[in-house]
Parts: sequence; structure tokens; C-alpha cells
Amino acid sequence: MEMATQQENSGHTNVSEQGSCLYDLLRSDAPNWRTQSDRRTLSGPQERLEILLHQSANKSCADCGSPDPKWVSLNFGVFICIKCSGVHRSLGVHISKVVSVKLDEWTNEEVDDLASMGGNVTINKKYEACMPVHVQKPKPDSSIEERFYFIRRKYELQDFLNTSDEMSCPFPPAHKRHSSTNSSSSRYSQDKKQCDKQPTRHRIGHAFRNSWGRKDSDHRTAKKGNSMSMAGMVEFVGLIKVNVVRGTNLVVRDVVTSDPYVILALGHQSVKTRVIKNNLNPVWNESLMLSIPEQIPPLKVLVYDKDTFTTDDYMGEAEIDIQPLVTAAVAFEKSSINETTQLGKWIASKDNTLVKDGVISLIDGKVRQQIALRLQNVERGVLEIELECVPLTQ
Repeated sequence: MEMATQQENSGHTNVSEQGSCLYDLLRSDAPNWRTQSDRRTLSGPQERLEILLHQSANKSCADCGSPDPKWVSLNFGVFICIKCSGVHRSLGVHISKVVSVKLDEWTNEEVDDLASMGGNVTINKKYEACMPVHVQKPKPDSSIEERFYFIRRKYELQDFLNTSDEMSCPFPPAHKRHSSTNSSSSRYSQDKKQCDKQPTRHRIGHAFRNSWGRKDSDHRTAKKGNSMSMAGMVEFVGLIKVNVVRGTNLVVRDVVTSDPYVILALGHQSVKTRVIKNNLNPVWNESLMLSIPEQIPPLKVLVYDKDTFTTDDYMGEAEIDIQPLVTAAVAFEKSSINETTQLGKWIASKDNTLVKDGVISLIDGKVRQQIALRLQNVERGVLEIELECVPLTQ
């Protein structure tokens, strides 16, 4: 499965007794899966994932209790609903990497990892162990603000985390918490003003790339000083699946070649592709998923050259107007069209970065758009991307 590739901060919990039971149950439901070769021969990862999903512990969203969750946070091993998944994405993939049960391709190893973490009930017992009485979990009909407030405290700040086997809850005194929040809020405001002065490519690229090397302990140390950013408090109207296909004739940044990767940013969300070494014509064929905010911003595309010992080098950028694709997808949802047809196009002009018109088509019941972008602010380079608009019902 190809999604954003930051998994070093996966936050896996140890396999508890309940986790082991869930894993054993997954295996016992299909005895022929007891060896790796049997699993691959007799049943694929998707079928095994469905068995996990239908365990009683996983039949509702880990965060709000909505029935029949279709999304997973790989970092924490929980099944979540589509509304909560949007908030998880806004936290960044270094905190919560969200994938779809239905739309993404899974490997047996990924299902093994998910099963070993124990499921929603086990994870909630750890991450909600020390939840104060006055804090209420979101409900299926809760607002995005309520979801964001709870989800960020639960996973990023880890305010309710049980860090010991004794389930002790060493909360700091209330006045200390308030003091920490106030001082962090001041720091956040200063940082934000400084960040807003920077060009988009530096702001997005720097913030996203700096998250790669963070250790889990660094997040836990920093969490007490973090303010409650409002970034996740937006309603989502759908999902956009972006397949980064290939780059052509990219610029040289390492003497004679480059090690390119792509960052996609939509609003406050950012995801990235893997790095391809020593290649000016890289083929990624990598799918990444982002939530579409109600106020639809342009999709920003940034290309960088990965450097081991110095700051990554800039290789160009472009913007994609996804409004025509969303409009076509909404129109299709209200129609009875089934056959392959053209639904619209984004016209290439001197005012955008298109190499040619981006045609929007209905193919196999999916609204898709193929786009070739000319990278800006560099000598040369073209990036080919395929977009698919996914309704919230999936």
C-alpha cells in the first residue's frame, strides 16, 4: 500500500493480553492462516482485514462511537469513522497516518501489525485511561470542533495516556496546566506570525520535512508546550485521492542527478511520497489521500531533493485547482450516468501551470482527472498526477 511514507513515529503499543487474544482470534477464525505461505495462498490481506473490522471491539469508531468505521490510523491501530479520520489527517502523518479499509491496498504485514496492536478497546484503555471526569468523548453527531479538541488531546498531546501498568494518573495541578497553556499560546502566536511571513514553499516544506526526524520522545516532551491549534476545525466535504505518477526532466540538485520526492498540501494537511534515488525522471505511481475542506483551497504540489546531511533542496512547485473536479463529482452523484464519459475539464492557460487541458472523466463509476503540471520557479520539470474525488459515503 502506497501512502505517505512517514512511519518511524508509528506509536505502536506493546502487545497486551487483549491484543494477543484479538490476534489469536483473527488466526483461529481461519486456521489455514497459521503460516505465512498459507495466508498468502488461501486468503488475501483484505479478507483478513474484514475479519478484524467485524470483531465486536472494532464495530464502532474508537473516537466517537459511530458504527461501521471504514478508516484506520496505522500509528495507533484504531478503526475510525470518516469524520474523525479528517481530524486525524489534520494532525499530520507523523502523528496519525490514516488509510482506508476499502480504498487502499493492504499487505499481510500491515494487517499483522494492526492485529497485534489489539483493536479499539485495547488502545482506548491505554489512551483514555486517565481521562478526567469533565472531559466527554465525542458522539456520532458531535461537531468537528468537539472531535478535534478530543482527538488532539488523546493522540497528539496524549493527555489521557496510561504510561504504567498500574493505571496511575499523575495529572499536574490545574494552575500549572493553565500556566503552560498560556505561555505556549504566546509562543504559538509568535511562531505563526514568523511562519506566515515565509513563502509558501518554505512554510510547507520546512514544517513537513522537520517532522521526519522527530522521535516519539520528542513529541511527548513537546506536547506539554503545544497550544490547541485550530487547524483541524474544518468541515470536510469529501476526499481526494492523488496518484503521483511520474516526473519528467526534473532539475539537477546533486552534481549530476537528484533524489526527488513530492509533498502535497491541502489546507493544513500535508502528505509526501517516498524518495527515489538518483533519478531525474522518477516514477512513483504512489497514491495519497487528503480530506477536502468545505472552503476548497488549491492543492499545492512541491518537489524536493532529499539530502542526508544538509537541508533538502527545492526542485519546484505547482498548484492545482480541484474545484472543477469536486463540482463534477457532486454533479455525478446527483445523476444516473453509468457509462464512461467526459464530465468537464480544467483548461490550460498562461494563468496556470498545466501542460495541457486536465480532462475530468467518469471511468468505472469513479470521477477522475489526469493532469500534467509544469513546475514553477525552477529551470525545468513536469509532474504527472491523477486525481480521484471520493464521496464521504465511501
